[in-house]
Amino acid sequence: MRRKDREIPKEDALRAADKCPYAVLCLIGPDGGPYGVPVNLARDGEIVYFHSAMKGTKTDCMRRDSRVCLTCVGDMRIAGEEYTTKYESAILKGRASEVTDKEEKVRALRTLCEKYAPEHMDKFQETVEKSLGGTAVWRVDISEVTGKRNK
Repeated sequence: MRRKDREIPKEDALRAADKCPYAVLCLIGPDGGPYGVPVNLARDGEIVYFHSAMKGTKTDCMRRDSRVCLTCVGDMRIAGEEYTTKYESAILKGRASEVTDKEEKVRALRTLCEKYAPEHMDKFQETVEKSLGGTAVWRVDISEVTGKRNK
């Protein structure tokens, strides 16, 4: 990292990832070039979960090459008077794998819903029973974490 004065510890970077409203999932695209797509994510320890359609470019990319990078930005604001942006960010690298175990899949979806729809958890069980078969869940086992902050 070039700006060592902005580097934050791993624990702070993971908290930044937890707070970000979405992340950009960076993959190796079908043509071997970069491919990025926004995802909602939720972390459980050293694992990040996100959901997906059962088929599509994102799924094809992860099945072909499991190496991924998640770019998370939170607490961002433009500080025009200073000609800068105030932010905190985290980059999480790891390998993606599809969650096929039903218990883990439900646990992952619960973690996502607790983050993004906590006020609707009373409908979680009913909804997950209806949609579980048509929803893919992926996990990223985190192997590397870096973070930056400009506050």
